[in-house]
Amino acid sequence: MRWSWLLLVLGLVAPTRAGELRPVKLGLVIPMAGEAGRVGQTMRQAAEMAIADWSEKLGRKIELAVGDDQFDPRQAVTVAEKLIQDGVWGVVGHFYSSSSIPASAVYYQAGIPQVTATSTHPRLTAQGFDTVFRVSGRDDQHALSAAEFILSRLRARRIAVVHDRTEYGRTLAETLIRSVERRAARRIVATEELAQGDKDFSTLVARLKSADPDVVYFGGIFREGGYLIRQMRQAALTATFVSGDGVLDPEFVKIAGEEAATGAFLTFAPDPRLLASARSVIQRFEARYGPIGPYVLYTYDAMGVLLHAIRVAKPLSNSKEELRKVLKVMHGSAYDGTLGHLRWDKNGDLAASPYVVYVTKKGGSLQGWFEQVTAISPTGNRGNPKAR
Repeated sequence: MRWSWLLLVLGLVAPTRAGELRPVKLGLVIPMAGEAGRVGQTMRQAAEMAIADWSEKLGRKIELAVGDDQFDPRQAVTVAEKLIQDGVWGVVGHFYSSSSIPASAVYYQAGIPQVTATSTHPRLTAQGFDTVFRVSGRDDQHALSAAEFILSRLRARRIAVVHDRTEYGRTLAETLIRSVERRAARRIVATEELAQGDKDFSTLVARLKSADPDVVYFGGIFREGGYLIRQMRQAALTATFVSGDGVLDPEFVKIAGEEAATGAFLTFAPDPRLLASARSVIQRFEARYGPIGPYVLYTYDAMGVLLHAIRVAKPLSNSKEELRKVLKVMHGSAYDGTLGHLRWDKNGDLAASPYVVYVTKKGGSLQGWFEQVTAISPTGNRGNPKAR
């Protein structure tokens, strides 16, 4: 009895009575400042909703530790170390792949499960870390979907490619270029780079205009995408604008202006409002917080994946040995969430992660600005291609 009491005080043995179980603490790393902070706020709200929904099912208190790596890979390592010191049992994050990749090595060494809702770079799950999972797809799937749409639906003959020099943007651009050149050689007529934070792209737009493309594909996020398309239209460059999920945000329309943004095509997951599995969560979220952001369901499910595995594995603590039980559940079982039936391969990638194409227009069913215009491909977007 004396030894049991001492071990309990030292935190080496978990109490057995449900009312005395130690709380489960989960980390959430999201942007909390600047323009991206608005998206991060909806992700935090989704995480809090998931925790509220799982608390009774888990039978113990769930705590949330929130961090912001400020999109800095070095700060991402610092945030990861701090979360581990704080005693997390798992982490949802980080936002960008450039932060998730260095942070993943820290979590791996500590044996902490990491589920990202937004990081889609191929390298994240190609490192051999069995602690990494994602509920999103991969960048090459976005670019492959875009390439198919550009060549088959838009029938583009001259394609210009621009990226923002980030891991995310560069991967989108390079994958699209490879896919286009493999299927339709010599259709890439220009490749350009811009820097995040810049707003004046007049010189770049002049070079694009001289290349006379019928499509401009952009690898980057909504801020630079908005300024780029606005200045393209001001320069009378009428090429169709195509991009990925980083641009699919109402802020893109706000920056670009409605007239310039209308008609832009963006790849993203199927409209969640078409998913019966998401209906209840969407209704409850919007009743409480307002319109869902682009990563609400992904964050909700990422939290659910961790909490479901903890519920099944019943770890006694967040020690490395006990969390191996959680990882075993995550690798060996599926999870039915708002996004549907989710399963993972040995790398932590979803076994099936489809993307579709949206057009930007006022009144679109997704966030009021984006309307799904393609269905899930029966070939190109299923399975697990080698690819934020």
